[in-house]
Amino acid sequence: MGQKLIFFDIDGTLLDHDKALPATTEQAVKQLKNEGHYVAIATGRAPFMYKRLREKLGIYTFISFNGQYVALEGDPIVRNPLNKKELARFTEAAVESDHPVVYMDHEDMKANIPYHPHIETSIGSLKFEHPAYDPAYLEEREIYQALLFCTADEQQPYEERFEAFDFIRWHEFSTDVLPSGGSKAKGIEAVMNRLNMKREDVYVFGDGPNDLEMLQFTDNSVAMGNALPEVKKAAGFVTKDVDDDGIVHGLKHMGLL
Repeated sequence: MGQKLIFFDIDGTLLDHDKALPATTEQAVKQLKNEGHYVAIATGRAPFMYKRLREKLGIYTFISFNGQYVALEGDPIVRNPLNKKELARFTEAAVESDHPVVYMDHEDMKANIPYHPHIETSIGSLKFEHPAYDPAYLEEREIYQALLFCTADEQQPYEERFEAFDFIRWHEFSTDVLPSGGSKAKGIEAVMNRLNMKREDVYVFGDGPNDLEMLQFTDNSVAMGNALPEVKKAAGFVTKDVDDDGIVHGLKHMGLL
């Protein structure tokens, strides 16, 4: 087997339900690299949120913010920030509705209010503390993703009003706000082209709604056993649960281990 380009989502894929890296997954990634394959990460997370994971696995090619910030061996090759004027208008609408917003760039995240329980609950599920208060953070730098804190029912008016943005729900109280049309698949395509590799040599593993485009990008797609039903339908193969050595089982099925 020639060199393959393998992308892993993080939450529910590389990391288990307790946000820990299974020893079997760590060993599998090491084996893939030793056999000459190119291993990368594709996530909705910001780069600063999984720096330690990248260092532990020795992975420096990654897709962050669902494709809005892409790095090849640590060097950015794609930067697709949110439109500043639309983001400011969006923030005004959120403030009017008492819905908090968190702004994220590749280095940090800040909240537009000092504290809100929905922020604490949502961000806490990722094992991070409530972001510091800095309502001007969006004015000083490129913002690749915002987090809107509201329920699913409360999200719909934003979708109707802000066509420049895509909304991807990841928590009961939070949804990602991204530039319209962006996806992990586009980020994967950018890396694939830079490495002069073919689509048939690309393999992807994921479990969430933000993985749908990348699972449809290649026939070599694997959904975790803990994935949502619609995600499983989009994949070429459904492996075991992440807590049941799902990565290893999927890699073996695909002939990579």
